[in-house]
Amino acid sequence: MNYRTFGRLGWRVSEVGFGMWGMGGWTGSDDDQSHEALMRAVALGCNFFDTAWAYGEGRSERLLGGLVRAHPYTRLYTATKVPPKNGLWPPPLGASLDDVFPADHIREYIERSLENLGLPSIDLIQLHVWDDTWANDERWQRALDDARREGLIRGVGISINRWEPTNALLALKTDLIDAVQVIYNVFDQDPEDELFPECRARGVAVIARVPFDEGTLTGTLTADSRWPDGDWRQGYFNRENLLASVDRADRLRPLLPAGMPMPELALRFILNSEAVGTVIPGMRKLDHVEANLAVSDGRRLPPTLVAALRSHRWVRARTSWSG
Repeated sequence: MNYRTFGRLGWRVSEVGFGMWGMGGWTGSDDDQSHEALMRAVALGCNFFDTAWAYGEGRSERLLGGLVRAHPYTRLYTATKVPPKNGLWPPPLGASLDDVFPADHIREYIERSLENLGLPSIDLIQLHVWDDTWANDERWQRALDDARREGLIRGVGISINRWEPTNALLALKTDLIDAVQVIYNVFDQDPEDELFPECRARGVAVIARVPFDEGTLTGTLTADSRWPDGDWRQGYFNRENLLASVDRADRLRPLLPAGMPMPELALRFILNSEAVGTVIPGMRKLDHVEANLAVSDGRRLPPTLVAALRSHRWVRARTSWSG
């Protein structure tokens, strides 16, 4: 495993981290299987784990807390998120801070997450949605600063809404934000334009999420893919998006080097960026853990292949179903 410096916080984190959404909020989650996958990840050198209260209303956080307590002599970094008070991802346009992140709500969910984790502090607390019109409101700033001064949290982050990579630039200018979590992958290259340079200038760490475009870049989607009722992906991959996604993945196949599966290509593209502190593929199964973490071997894609992948940028905008 290779490690990178996590912005101005100075943490040495595994360049491939562990996204835990699927362990709490997707159909088919199995706690025993999840625990086995987490333990294997630690054994392979992974030390950055990203969860949220919303992932099963604390279920994923409890799994992470158990993992940390099972490794008292290994430094594992915990990142979790405060859910929006109104329960909407992303926030409606024009939503007020009072509707989404009032100070007492932020404090309440920091304490709830600490209880779920069973730990004295959280390394990185993130706001699970964002609107940059709130950037200069001192109420959210004080709530997080107070929690930091009291030792409840060590760092502050924002999880940027899907396909809105510039919707945090004003927040970064407050110099209170230590990390941003943003969708960045072969298709979603827009963060490179403005967000990454601003993060580099301010020492803000970047967490790259959704490396496989919710499954498109695994190469396993087909026009007939379906998910059980209640599974988030069933709504996201509506007919229009599913067909477009399958088509985009098919266009990538000719670029795959011999013997390289599409998920490996997707991860190596992200790790090619020095702006990224860690990438957090969602993992639930042992074979996924082993395959994803094996990509952290120091090898980089050839420049000609990276240039070819850049032509697959897919510029998308927020929709009623994007979430």
